[in-house]
Amino acid sequence: MRAAWDTLLEGMTAFGSRRTLDIAIALAVFGLIATIVWLFARQRSVRHIHSLEIEQGRLGEELATALQRYEIALHGSNVTVFTQDRELRYTSISNPFLGFEIDEIIGRTDADLIPARSRELLVNLKREAIATGEPKDRELQIDNGANARWFDFHIEPLRGREKEIVGLSCAVVDITARKDNEEHLRLVMRELTHRSKNLLAIIQALARQTARYADSIDGFLNQFTARVQALSRSHDILVQEGWHGAYLADLLRSQIGPYVDQEKPQASWEGPPVRLRPEAAQSLGLALHELASNAAKYGALSAPTGRVCIQWTIAGPNNDGIEIVWSEQGGPPVGVPQKHGFGSLVIERNLPRSLESEVELRFLAEGARCRIKIPGKHIFSPPTRPASEPRAAAGT
Repeated sequence: MRAAWDTLLEGMTAFGSRRTLDIAIALAVFGLIATIVWLFARQRSVRHIHSLEIEQGRLGEELATALQRYEIALHGSNVTVFTQDRELRYTSISNPFLGFEIDEIIGRTDADLIPARSRELLVNLKREAIATGEPKDRELQIDNGANARWFDFHIEPLRGREKEIVGLSCAVVDITARKDNEEHLRLVMRELTHRSKNLLAIIQALARQTARYADSIDGFLNQFTARVQALSRSHDILVQEGWHGAYLADLLRSQIGPYVDQEKPQASWEGPPVRLRPEAAQSLGLALHELASNAAKYGALSAPTGRVCIQWTIAGPNNDGIEIVWSEQGGPPVGVPQKHGFGSLVIERNLPRSLESEVELRFLAEGARCRIKIPGKHIFSPPTRPASEPRAAAGT
């Protein structure tokens, strides 16, 4: 009986040892599998982290590049971007502003930087943006006494994480050049209006005086058209010169050119470069037209052998004006006119009245001779052309 019991115990022990071994082997296999899975997961996690680091680096480089481009764009423009806290202390700024460097601006307020005469409107505008939470736009002039500049302010409330207003973000554009251009345009428009009225007055006077001395409607139309065209040619020169005057040689060329043969020139002129003021150019242009028209009808330009010579000199050692001498020769015999027409009126009366000129018109046997002295105040000083222009002109 005891022997049987011992045999049974041995069998159970053997069975238990095998089961324990199987369990140990299973646990070992499970642990190996878990380790492999953990290592694989860890490797994937490392790869993922590495990929995230690469992506983060790429995004950081793109952000740095974009920020650099943004800063370059701001530095190269007339736009300044800055932020301020609720007390209107500057916390950042992109460019120097109002004559202050960036380091001089950070931490300071508008009271430290903007003159009192220009500060109130701007500060009120910023405080209104903080109080209402609404963006504000305004063009303001900031004048420090020595220099006044115009700026276009765009002010946005700056909000924190909880959407509370923590300050301001502002973009400022220097629009001084635009304001200057607008003011220049207004001046040009006023000047254009003034000149247009003067031109209309001149044309009305031309019409009345031409009609007064005309013998027929056709004669009136021909003479009036020719005089308006002469006035137009003077204006063409003034426009080409930006309405800064007209050179005498150009004026002669424009008024005498229509009456001479370009292939066989009958007119010549010579003198130092002289630039007339616009009013003088208009009045003298009409007088030269009347002299040329009279020469073409009755004087030197009406005959193939006739010649017109115009010379001018600076009058006096202190540029007291210019003296112009118009002389004709080689044409038909000239007699003293029995009556004075509109041409004589323009030359002998209009020039002395409009330019305070001295005028002497004589009809000699060899041809008409006219001497005109124009005061220096109607001439730009010094009376010279740019270096690229010839210092003397000869007519063709």
